Amino acid sequence: MSDPAELIGPLVHALPEWLPGQRWFGGKDRPVSEVRALSTTVLAEEPLLVHLIVEVRQADRSAPYQLLIASRDPLPEYLGSSWIGTEQGRPCYEAAGDADVNGRLLDLIAEGTRVGSLEFEHEPGAEVSGGLRGRPITSEQSNTSIVYGNQYILKLFRKLSPGENPDVRLHRALQRQGSEHIAPLLGSITGELGGEPATVGMLQRFITDAVDGWAMATTSVRDLMADPELPPDQVGGDFAGESHRLGQAVATVHNDLRRALGGQLADQDELDRTVKTMHDRLDSVLEAVPQLRAYAPVLRAAFEKVRDHDGPVPMQFIHGDLHLGQVLRTVTGWLLLDFEGEPAAPVSERSALRSPLRDVAGMLRSFDYAAHQMLVGQPEEPRLTERALEWARRNRTAFCEGYAKSADDAIGDPRAHAVLLRALELDKAVYEVAYEHANRPEWLGVPLASIAQLTDEAGSKPTDEAG
Repeated sequence: MSDPAELIGPLVHALPEWLPGQRWFGGKDRPVSEVRALSTTVLAEEPLLVHLIVEVRQADRSAPYQLLIASRDPLPEYLGSSWIGTEQGRPCYEAAGDADVNGRLLDLIAEGTRVGSLEFEHEPGAEVSGGLRGRPITSEQSNTSIVYGNQYILKLFRKLSPGENPDVRLHRALQRQGSEHIAPLLGSITGELGGEPATVGMLQRFITDAVDGWAMATTSVRDLMADPELPPDQVGGDFAGESHRLGQAVATVHNDLRRALGGQLADQDELDRTVKTMHDRLDSVLEAVPQLRAYAPVLRAAFEKVRDHDGPVPMQFIHGDLHLGQVLRTVTGWLLLDFEGEPAAPVSERSALRSPLRDVAGMLRSFDYAAHQMLVGQPEEPRLTERALEWARRNRTAFCEGYAKSADDAIGDPRAHAVLLRALELDKAVYEVAYEHANRPEWLGVPLASIAQLTDEAGSKPTDEAG
């Protein structure tokens, strides 16, 4: 086709209806009012493959997203769910899952070339070979990753922002430190957004012998539930040893990031901003989730105590969205994935220095989720609930002990910062309440129960006040 705009231009008008049905689209809470094409880059002629960046407008906000658009006639049946529309008699579809065309992305990185406004490059010293077909990973929430021949994995960042993505920046920093707890970064794709460079993809070594941390943890919980009379340390699938090693890995990554990129100590203004952010989040969630109102006073009291934190609070670059689904266990140890930060957070927040205790709090919350996942939607059984609490306590303790063993003096044992750690964990739980209320109402009891437990441990009780 001589001018792909003739195809893509009309196709964009179908996107307001198509986008909300995509798992990676982050604007499902309100209708799409308009989609506008920002850039169109032809990557292949036959079949036609176009890289497209669009601006998606929704009421008072807008955000850029990237798509891969291809056109084949006839459209293979297995790509029917990716169909967007038919223009000029040609079926057009989102092509990330099409193995017949997505290999072009890997080829361009291997060649280290530029196409239009897109720069495809491999890392210095990295060897990348093309000629492989890609298969998408279907479990991702906010991005799309494509695995090539069990050798490479290419992540396409769906929602874009100007500048170098934190995932690429932090992987490069850790790689310079020789970190053993990341998958090697091999290449990247950079485009343009508002006249500035913007990361649109990153290529890493695919780790074939890895097991997902969430899968390992929940298997351990199932083993414990299957034999409720055995002590947790005598159950065959006890996870505490792995939790300890995971804590060491997270602390080591924090040490490496601090050495590579530096850090600073939080002043009183920073603590005040942190507290304000916690209160603002709580205010927002209270409007939507009345079940949280009984805990509002004790949550606010826990947040306010951060202002009087005793001792320095180190700030640095961190993972930003750490949980059991973001770690892999290999034969040699734990790997941390996806240093992009919380996808829904503003770019300024994801790129800011923050306390490493945020990552610790995120992992502690994940242990609670793993412990309670088998109880969701089931009749209340006090003995199983107690077993879940036992599992969570045992693995939370093991993780903190492992972290303390490998952390440098800047943080040390996270439990020594109990006030700040509890506030960060409660803030994360409030975020989870909002997420579960909007997406999985049947899971709402998990973060609410954790809030009750954490505030009870702190000697606080819920009230009937609305906050």
